[in-house]
Amino acid sequence: MSAVDATLDVEPTRSMQSARLPRLAPLIVLVATLALSALGALLLGWAWGTKWIAVPIVGVGLADIVLPLWSAVVENRRAAVDRLVTCLVWTALACALVPLAWVLAKTIIEGAPVINGSFLSENGVGHFDPVQLIKVGGHGVFHALVGTLVVTVCATIISVPVGLMCAIYLVEYARGKWLGRAVTVLVDVMTGIPSIVAGLFALSLFTVFFGNGTRLGIMGAVALSLLMIPTVVRASEEMMRLVPSDLREAAYALGVPKWRTIVKVVIPTAVGGLVTGVTLAVARVVGETAPLLVTVGALDNTNWNPFHDKMTTIPVLISNAQSTNSPDDLKTAWGAALLLILIVMILNLAARIIGKIFAPKTGR
Repeated sequence: MSAVDATLDVEPTRSMQSARLPRLAPLIVLVATLALSALGALLLGWAWGTKWIAVPIVGVGLADIVLPLWSAVVENRRAAVDRLVTCLVWTALACALVPLAWVLAKTIIEGAPVINGSFLSENGVGHFDPVQLIKVGGHGVFHALVGTLVVTVCATIISVPVGLMCAIYLVEYARGKWLGRAVTVLVDVMTGIPSIVAGLFALSLFTVFFGNGTRLGIMGAVALSLLMIPTVVRASEEMMRLVPSDLREAAYALGVPKWRTIVKVVIPTAVGGLVTGVTLAVARVVGETAPLLVTVGALDNTNWNPFHDKMTTIPVLISNAQSTNSPDDLKTAWGAALLLILIVMILNLAARIIGKIFAPKTGR
């Protein structure tokens, strides 16, 4: 290779490496645009509430424009497009995380001081006595915790066998059959069913058999099971499809019946994913409010029997407490909301831990 060719090969690389923005360029641009946005808000005399919301929005929007333009001047067109897409991705992430962080922070600030021993052990959100003209009753969530536990356990008992059996049929028996395709379509439809529709179905079903005005904990369990079954089916189906066919064929070669192969080979191999799917399904329905408002009603006392009388759950308690416009009831709603967030978080963490524990060993 001649010296001229070597020079031609090196120069483009050298020129591309020399024209680069500083590493802190995004941070510099963001700080400058936020400062410019704040200065504009002061000069225009925006109200404090408007400043608090508009300054970050305007500053980030200006940063999404300024940084690519700076990159186009200093670097090149390809780098500018890359900067633009990166800015848009980070902006979209911020738009998703900021409301979530805001709600979480607000719930922690308002709910953390409320949670204590009496809050977790007392019943009822209290009520106004028109005779004594005073507020009577406790402001605890023990009865709601019991109701949530009983309804969720009953819904799980209904959903897991049905969902698991349906998944076994779709994976092991329904290949190429019209019934399997029909069941798949029905499961997809049930996945997107509104939760209030499930509640109305359970209400109408029990009204036909037990009459108008029936409100039972088992009604809420039936409504929640309609929401859980599609999740259980989909999770179980995907996990069982991941079981290698070689394991099934090895069992068949040894003369093991198909049902025994499913019980002894397929399910134990996929048990980690199955348990994770069930846990995620429980976490998905534990915070449902609409179907429980129309099925289980509300009760200020602890009820352990899902087949007798009404039953309060945490979402229903939150809805009823915040609707009274009482400061004490509002505090109860915030505390119950934080407690519900903690329960859902624990269930999701449990699902991940269970998946790690029961995941098939790779030998590495």
